[in-house]
Amino acid sequence: MSLCARVALKRLIYRSFATHAYLEPRPGDKVIVGMSGGVDSSVAARLLANQDYDLSAIYMRNWDTRDESGTDKGCEWEKDWEDVQRVCKSVGIPCSMIDLSREYWNRIFQPALDVWQSGSTPNPDVWCNREIKFGALLEHLPLDSSKGKSWFATGHYAAKGWSSNGRPRLLSAKDHVKDQSYYLSSISEQGLARALFPLGNLTKVEVRELARSYRLETAERPESMGLCFVGEKGKFSQFLNSYIPPNPGPIIEYTTGKVIGQHKGLWTYTIGEKAKIPGQLYKTFVAHKDPLKNVIYVVPGSNHQALLLHRVICQDWKWIWNDSPPPGITESSGFRAAVKVRHRMESLPCTVKVAQDGTIEIITDDFLRGVSPGQVAALWDKDWCLGCGVIYATENSLQMQQDAIQRSSAHASHKLPNYTNHFEQSHQQRTRSERQKSHPSRNKVPNDTLIELNKHAREWRWW
Repeated sequence: MSLCARVALKRLIYRSFATHAYLEPRPGDKVIVGMSGGVDSSVAARLLANQDYDLSAIYMRNWDTRDESGTDKGCEWEKDWEDVQRVCKSVGIPCSMIDLSREYWNRIFQPALDVWQSGSTPNPDVWCNREIKFGALLEHLPLDSSKGKSWFATGHYAAKGWSSNGRPRLLSAKDHVKDQSYYLSSISEQGLARALFPLGNLTKVEVRELARSYRLETAERPESMGLCFVGEKGKFSQFLNSYIPPNPGPIIEYTTGKVIGQHKGLWTYTIGEKAKIPGQLYKTFVAHKDPLKNVIYVVPGSNHQALLLHRVICQDWKWIWNDSPPPGITESSGFRAAVKVRHRMESLPCTVKVAQDGTIEIITDDFLRGVSPGQVAALWDKDWCLGCGVIYATENSLQMQQDAIQRSSAHASHKLPNYTNHFEQSHQQRTRSERQKSHPSRNKVPNDTLIELNKHAREWRWW
């Protein structure tokens, strides 16, 4: 790396530390970096090692793959742990491992199973950051006895700033393609205040270049995508089939009301995605899932009106500044912001309003496409992430359900009762304990409930 490049990178790396220095780590402060065995967290650790901190690393084991297959395939956590140890040895810092698989199962995966089974689409990665990385893990990290505080660093592509009154702000990363502030949009202000994001002012290309210049073991390691514990077991729906019993039902074309196929469970299809139906001569896309009738509705073409919408309703909204929501939130006209409903999508300008029941209504200027209940909607004020909530309804979901029932009654009413009875019985009677009977290794996990799912499969709670 040239001298000019080194100087430029150094300026980028430490720009965030120059402002509000009294709110950032000082020489001698205890800093713990979370490491995954990937290149990003490795570079984060190496950059922090350049500072005069009391630095150590911790590796989180969030999934017990041996419980599933009797082997260590899937996440390959042992290989990740070995990579972490090699990098830490190279950097010259101590490292340790903590097993949070129990917490992950209770707080993240088991609640998500209920949401998938109801036909909605949760985002476990968002809640993992709140409940595990900046939740359970921080609960285990030691505090600096002399200062009453320790710092937690990660390899996320995100940034942190400070308001004029000394409150932390979650900011988008310099690399907008890799920006992960969406995944961090649910963390608490207390967790954010202790967080450090050394990669916030770097691009992925620059991180790779730094890893090579530091000769880190993980410099050429490929990126990991999706939920790690799915591993190479196959498609995600097949993975879920090992936890959720089959619940077959009809696939109905919304425009005609005709039954054109059968699904094995609502969780096997995602709204907005192509519906793979044997024998179909044209492409259809999932537009709606009815958990009461156990029916999936599809439409022809990827730009059908039933896939496009301007309005979503969110509940259990969490502002990062929980006691200080944005000005204008209570005004009838609402306030202006930008919204994302999935990672890597371009944020859309929107108007945000709050209803009397506390739900948040988001109206976008441009169309949203293929939005499913259960997804996370996060808001930004320019590059400042304000918080997020769970989508439980869209402007056309209830209307479409009524229209689809009326349209299909003449064509498929004789088929629906069997599916309906099967769904209602299974929805009421198939409990977590039944799922665990088919997976004895999970019987050790308590059946504590983190969400309350009503019979309409809509009013559920994450917190």
